[in-house]
This record gives sequence, structure tokens and C-alpha cells, in this order.
Amino acid sequence: MKNKTNFIIDTNVILHDYNCLHNFEENDIYIPIVVLEELDHFKKGNEQINFNAREFVRELDLIANDNLFKNGADLGDGKGKLFIVAGNGYPEAISAVFPEKTPDHRILADTYNIGKLKKTSKTILISKDINLRMKALSLGILAEDYINDKVTDLNAFEKNHEVYEN
Repeated sequence: MKNKTNFIIDTNVILHDYNCLHNFEENDIYIPIVVLEELDHFKKGNEQINFNAREFVRELDLIANDNLFKNGADLGDGKGKLFIVAGNGYPEAISAVFPEKTPDHRILADTYNIGKLKKTSKTILISKDINLRMKALSLGILAEDYINDKVTDLNAFEKNHEVYEN
């Protein structure tokens, strides 16, 4: 069996796709507690992101158990575990570059800490925010865009057309 990858999910991924927990195969998913704090701000309203915030919280409620913080909650057959990260400190490597403890910087700190704790597996921050991804990369933290909904095969749209003149 291959090593699991640890994916740390940013708030904007959840607001983009409330079903995102099901798209990481057998890998483990970590949600920093600050992400849950940010989701609280989006639960009220009639926009798509408000709906996504509410749906994600409902799904989290179905998954949640006593193991969510320490051992992770099983996401089902063929999937990994879900962990909530309750902040394990603000390391010097982060505070030296980003002294202000903004939500984004706390997410970076959690990603950094998980990477140090889980040295035998890859740890990747998943965010739709290019600025956060650039900050992560500047610290040597792997970061990727959430691309589950993007077209990967542009040839799928090609069609041969016969042209008739006159």
C-alpha cells in the first residue's frame, strides 16, 4: 500500500465544493479549526457559498465522533480519515515570516506542523487562494489548487463539422 498523503483543506475549497471530503481517495484530510470558525461567517445567506457552508457543516455533523481530533473519523470504504486540527502552536518558521496570526497564517502553521509530525508522508495544502498557495510555497510547504471541477480533456469538446457551401 502506498503512503497516504495528508491534505489540509482551506475554507474556500469547502465554500466551492461542500462534497470535497469525498474527492481525496484513501488519503487523510485535515481541517484546521480556524476553517470551521470561518465557515460560521458564511452559514447565513442565500448565495451558493452560504448553501455550501451549511451543507458541509451538516455532513460534518454526520461524520463527527469522539475520534475526530485524535484518531480521525473514517470517511468510508476506499477513503481515508478526517481530522480536525485544533491548532498545535505557531512555529517560529511561520512567525518569522508572517508574525500576524491571521486565519491564513494559522492554516499555514497547521499545515507546517502536520508536515513535521507526519514526515513519512506528503503533506499538501489545498486552497483556491493563489496568495495563500504562494505563501505556502515560499515556506517550502507543498500547496495545490483544488481542481476537481475543472475540465482536463479539452478534446472532449471537439466536434467535426462538415461545411457546405452554396
